[in-house]
Amino acid sequence: MLALMAAGTAFFPGLFLVSKGTLKCMMGWSEGDAAIISTRLVSSVQAVMASSVGCIIASSCRDVMEDRHWLTDTYILFATPYFAYDIYAMFLCYWHKLQVKGHEEEGGRRWTGAAVGGYLRREMLMVLHHVFMVAFCFPASLLWRQGKGDFFQGVLFLAELSTPFVCLGKVLIQYKQQHTLLHKVNGCLVLLTFFSCRVLLFPYLYYAYSRYASIPVYSVPLVAPWQCNLGAALLWPLQLYWFTLICRGALRQFPRSHSPPPTFKADCMTPSNGCRSHQEDGL
Repeated sequence: MLALMAAGTAFFPGLFLVSKGTLKCMMGWSEGDAAIISTRLVSSVQAVMASSVGCIIASSCRDVMEDRHWLTDTYILFATPYFAYDIYAMFLCYWHKLQVKGHEEEGGRRWTGAAVGGYLRREMLMVLHHVFMVAFCFPASLLWRQGKGDFFQGVLFLAELSTPFVCLGKVLIQYKQQHTLLHKVNGCLVLLTFFSCRVLLFPYLYYAYSRYASIPVYSVPLVAPWQCNLGAALLWPLQLYWFTLICRGALRQFPRSHSPPPTFKADCMTPSNGCRSHQEDGL
């Protein structure tokens, strides 16, 4: 258990440092650009790993409650440190963005305190989401479910499928490529994957259990563990909110497809999911 968590604690920051160093040395990028792209790379790698694990687990469990798969607990332990790392990575991106904009103030402590305060105000929902994943979802997934429902845990991993597309969209915006065909195709993929893997996620989980238990869907909350209902009640509205913002960003883009490309804020800080605010995912 501790070995897997230690491996995750070393892997995600280590991948970030290696990626940042490589981009600085081989591409000649600045510290800020290398850090931002590296954060998005790590987020995408974690998302691909989680989605792959989720697909393997969900396809292997025939009995949605009783079947077990060794990858379930293994990946929970390995990936949990990612959320703690990602909070810091998101702040690092925000820090570099402020430096680029010339918002430094005299006095190191004053500047750091202002940056932390601004970061928390800007990304409060994402930070709370990550804290909730560690403080609540980790014990709920590893301990409270008592070895039941690996299928449902696998489906939850699939929520990360949209994160690589969100990260790619932010990279394209950062480099002023939002007028390209790649950006438009990627935007469609963001909408499709976010809607299918995040918005429809929790209704599908309740539907799957209703089929298993042969009860109406509306009765599932009455028999499901309180941890499941609480998690769904807190996480699903966030997905709906972020999806609404993504749709608004898409609507702002497509009517202007024949006009000169607008100027977008390539602000750092999605999905997952570090450095990918769903609040500004203009596809």
